Amino acid sequence: MTAMQVWEGAKDDLASAAAIEESAFGDRSWGAASFEKTASSPGVRLLLAGRSRAAAQGFALWLLAGEDADLLSIGVAPEVRRQGVGRLLLDALEIAALEQRARRLLLDVADDNRAALALYRACGFYEISRRAAYYRNGADALILEKPLNETS
Repeated sequence: MTAMQVWEGAKDDLASAAAIEESAFGDRSWGAASFEKTASSPGVRLLLAGRSRAAAQGFALWLLAGEDADLLSIGVAPEVRRQGVGRLLLDALEIAALEQRARRLLLDVADDNRAALALYRACGFYEISRRAAYYRNGADALILEKPLNETS
Protein backbone atom coordinates (compact mmCIF):
# COMPACT_ATOMS: atom_id res chain seq x y z
CA MET A 1 0.00 0.00 0.00
CA THR A 2 1.26 3.50 -0.84
CA ALA A 3 2.35 5.63 2.11
CA MET A 4 0.45 8.77 3.05
CA GLN A 5 2.00 11.97 1.78
CA VAL A 6 1.34 15.67 2.38
CA TRP A 7 1.41 18.43 -0.21
CA GLU A 8 0.52 22.09 -0.41
CA GLY A 9 -2.93 22.59 -1.88
CA ALA A 10 -3.75 24.84 -4.81
CA LYS A 11 -6.92 26.54 -6.00
CA ASP A 12 -8.00 23.46 -7.96
CA ASP A 13 -7.84 21.39 -4.72
CA LEU A 14 -10.44 23.48 -2.90
CA ALA A 15 -13.52 21.48 -3.91
CA SER A 16 -11.85 18.23 -2.84
CA ALA A 17 -10.79 19.73 0.49
CA ALA A 18 -14.28 21.15 1.05
CA ALA A 19 -15.78 17.69 0.44
CA ILE A 20 -13.42 16.20 3.06
CA GLU A 21 -14.42 18.96 5.48
CA GLU A 22 -18.12 18.19 4.98
CA SER A 23 -17.65 14.45 5.45
CA ALA A 24 -15.40 14.97 8.48
CA PHE A 25 -17.67 17.41 10.33
CA GLY A 26 -21.21 16.60 9.18
CA ASP A 27 -23.65 19.07 10.74
CA ARG A 28 -20.70 21.06 12.19
CA SER A 29 -19.30 21.62 8.69
CA TRP A 30 -18.61 25.14 7.46
CA GLY A 31 -20.25 24.18 4.14
CA ALA A 32 -18.48 24.13 0.79
CA ALA A 33 -19.00 27.80 -0.07
CA SER A 34 -17.74 29.07 3.29
CA PHE A 35 -14.82 26.63 3.29
CA GLU A 36 -13.73 27.63 -0.22
CA LYS A 37 -14.10 31.34 0.60
CA THR A 38 -11.96 30.99 3.73
CA ALA A 39 -9.37 28.85 1.93
CA SER A 40 -9.14 31.49 -0.82
CA SER A 41 -8.60 34.35 1.62
CA PRO A 42 -5.27 36.19 1.52
CA GLY A 43 -2.58 34.44 3.53
CA VAL A 44 -4.55 31.24 4.13
CA ARG A 45 -2.68 28.08 3.17
CA LEU A 46 -3.95 24.59 2.52
CA LEU A 47 -2.18 21.32 3.22
CA LEU A 48 -3.60 18.06 1.91
CA ALA A 49 -2.79 14.46 2.77
CA GLY A 50 -3.51 11.23 0.98
CA ARG A 51 -2.03 8.24 -0.76
CA SER A 52 -1.97 10.20 -4.03
CA ARG A 53 -2.61 13.75 -5.18
CA ALA A 54 -5.72 12.50 -6.95
CA ALA A 55 -7.23 11.18 -3.71
CA ALA A 56 -6.82 13.56 -0.77
CA GLN A 57 -8.14 12.20 2.52
CA GLY A 58 -7.24 14.98 4.93
CA PHE A 59 -6.65 18.72 4.99
CA ALA A 60 -5.34 21.50 7.20
CA LEU A 61 -6.12 25.19 6.65
CA TRP A 62 -3.80 27.62 8.36
CA LEU A 63 -2.82 31.26 8.44
CA LEU A 64 0.47 32.90 9.34
CA ALA A 65 -0.19 35.99 11.47
CA GLY A 66 3.06 37.57 12.53
CA GLU A 67 4.92 34.98 14.56
CA ASP A 68 1.81 32.83 15.03
CA ALA A 69 0.63 30.02 12.80
CA ASP A 70 -3.12 29.72 13.35
CA LEU A 71 -4.69 26.37 12.47
CA LEU A 72 -8.12 27.36 11.16
CA SER A 73 -9.41 23.86 10.47
CA ILE A 74 -8.13 20.32 10.13
CA GLY A 75 -10.14 17.32 9.03
CA VAL A 76 -9.71 13.69 8.06
CA ALA A 77 -12.11 11.62 6.00
CA PRO A 78 -14.02 9.23 8.29
CA GLU A 79 -12.78 6.11 6.46
CA VAL A 80 -9.13 6.85 7.33
CA ARG A 81 -9.47 8.14 10.88
CA ARG A 82 -7.10 6.74 13.49
CA GLN A 83 -4.53 5.94 10.81
CA GLY A 84 -2.16 8.83 11.53
CA VAL A 85 -3.41 11.29 8.90
CA GLY A 86 -4.16 14.04 11.42
CA ARG A 87 -0.76 13.62 13.04
CA LEU A 88 0.92 13.68 9.63
CA LEU A 89 -0.85 16.95 8.79
CA LEU A 90 0.08 18.53 12.13
CA ASP A 91 3.73 17.52 11.66
CA ALA A 92 3.73 19.01 8.14
CA LEU A 93 2.08 22.17 9.43
CA GLU A 94 4.76 22.53 12.07
CA ILE A 95 7.50 22.26 9.44
CA ALA A 96 5.75 24.74 7.13
CA ALA A 97 5.22 27.17 10.02
CA LEU A 98 8.87 26.94 11.07
CA GLU A 99 9.91 27.62 7.47
CA GLN A 100 7.85 30.82 7.69
CA ARG A 101 9.55 31.70 11.01
CA ALA A 102 6.48 31.16 13.16
CA ARG A 103 7.22 30.89 16.86
CA ARG A 104 4.05 29.07 17.91
CA LEU A 105 1.04 27.17 16.61
CA LEU A 106 -2.42 28.15 17.83
CA LEU A 107 -5.79 26.46 17.40
CA ASP A 108 -9.17 26.22 19.00
CA VAL A 109 -11.07 23.02 19.63
CA ALA A 110 -14.41 22.17 21.21
CA ASP A 111 -13.97 20.96 24.77
CA ASP A 112 -16.20 17.97 23.99
CA ASN A 113 -14.05 16.78 21.04
CA ARG A 114 -12.13 14.09 22.92
CA ALA A 115 -10.40 12.57 19.90
CA ALA A 116 -9.04 15.92 18.70
CA LEU A 117 -7.96 16.92 22.21
CA ALA A 118 -6.08 13.63 22.63
CA LEU A 119 -4.27 14.18 19.32
CA TYR A 120 -3.38 17.79 20.07
CA ARG A 121 -2.11 16.98 23.54
CA ALA A 122 -0.05 14.06 22.18
CA CYS A 123 1.47 16.53 19.70
CA GLY A 124 2.52 18.93 22.47
CA PHE A 125 -0.34 21.46 22.55
CA TYR A 126 -1.62 22.84 25.85
CA GLU A 127 -4.54 25.07 26.86
CA ILE A 128 -3.92 28.80 27.18
CA SER A 129 -7.50 30.11 27.19
CA ARG A 130 -11.18 29.17 26.97
CA ARG A 131 -14.18 30.77 25.25
CA ALA A 132 -17.39 29.82 27.01
CA ALA A 133 -20.25 28.45 24.87
CA TYR A 134 -18.38 29.36 21.67
CA TYR A 135 -19.74 26.64 19.39
CA ARG A 136 -23.31 26.25 18.09
CA ASN A 137 -23.88 23.24 20.33
CA GLY A 138 -22.87 25.25 23.42
CA ALA A 139 -19.45 23.64 23.81
CA ASP A 140 -16.60 25.79 25.05
CA ALA A 141 -13.67 26.51 22.74
CA LEU A 142 -10.29 25.66 24.19
CA ILE A 143 -7.47 27.78 22.79
CA LEU A 144 -4.38 25.60 22.51
CA GLU A 145 -0.77 26.57 21.88
CA LYS A 146 2.39 24.77 20.89
CA PRO A 147 5.65 26.72 21.00
CA LEU A 148 7.84 26.09 17.97
CA ASN A 149 11.56 25.87 17.75
CA GLU A 150 14.01 24.08 15.50
CA THR A 151 14.05 21.03 17.78
CA SER A 152 10.30 20.66 18.46
